[in-house]
Amino acid sequence: MFEFIDVSKIYKKEFLAVNNINLKITPGEFVFLVGRSGAGKSTLVKLLLKEENPTMGTILYKGENITKIRRRNISGYRRNIGFVFQDFRLLPKMTVYENVAFAMEIIGTSNKTIRREIPTVLSMVGLADKAKSYPDELSGGEKQRVAIARAVVNRPETIIADEPTGNLDHDTSLEIMKIFTEINKRGTTLIMATHDREIVNRMQKRVVEIKKGSIIRDIKSGGYQNEF
Repeated sequence: MFEFIDVSKIYKKEFLAVNNINLKITPGEFVFLVGRSGAGKSTLVKLLLKEENPTMGTILYKGENITKIRRRNISGYRRNIGFVFQDFRLLPKMTVYENVAFAMEIIGTSNKTIRREIPTVLSMVGLADKAKSYPDELSGGEKQRVAIARAVVNRPETIIADEPTGNLDHDTSLEIMKIFTEINKRGTTLIMATHDREIVNRMQKRVVEIKKGSIIRDIKSGGYQNEF
C-alpha cells in the first residue's frame, strides 16, 4: 500500500529529519513507528499525509508516486486516510455529532447518509450517549474517541495516528487501543507513531524503530527495545 524508497527529508538545508528510509506497509497491517522524541516519527507521518514532501526519494501509495500529486488533488488522496492526533483537534463550538458530521460534510456526503452513519460510529467508540455534548464537557479519553470516530466515519483505507495516547492515562490508553484493534480487524491499515513503551509491548504488532532519522529495527511482531 505505502512504500518509501530512499526517502530523506532535510529542513533548512542542514537538519536531516529522516535519512534514506526504505519501508513498505501492506494493506491491513498494524504498524508502530517508535523512537525517542525527535527521532523522525512525526516527519514520516507528515510525509504520508502529504503535509511535507521529501527532499529526496519516492513515496508510493498503491503504486502511485504521491510526491508528484498536484496541490489540487491532495484532498482526494487524503480521503483514503483518517487522522488521529495527540491533541484531538476537535471543533470546540460543535457537538460530538457535529464534529463527526463535519468530516462527512466536507467530502459532500448526503444528509441521509450522515444521519445513518454517525450513530453507528459513535456506538462503535462507546459514545452513543454523548452525541449532543460539547468537547469541553468530555474527558480526554472521550475526546480521543470522538477524534477516532471522525477519522473512521468515511471508511478510509488507512488510519494514521500520531501519539494518540500521549495525553491519556494508562487505563484510558488501553481502551483506546482496543478500539484501534477492532478497526484494524475490519481490514483498515493502521500506522501509529508512539513512544508509549507499555502499549507497544502489550500489543506485539509490527514495530519500526527510528533513531536519528534512520530505521534501525523492523520486526514483524515485537515490542520496544530495552534501550535506545
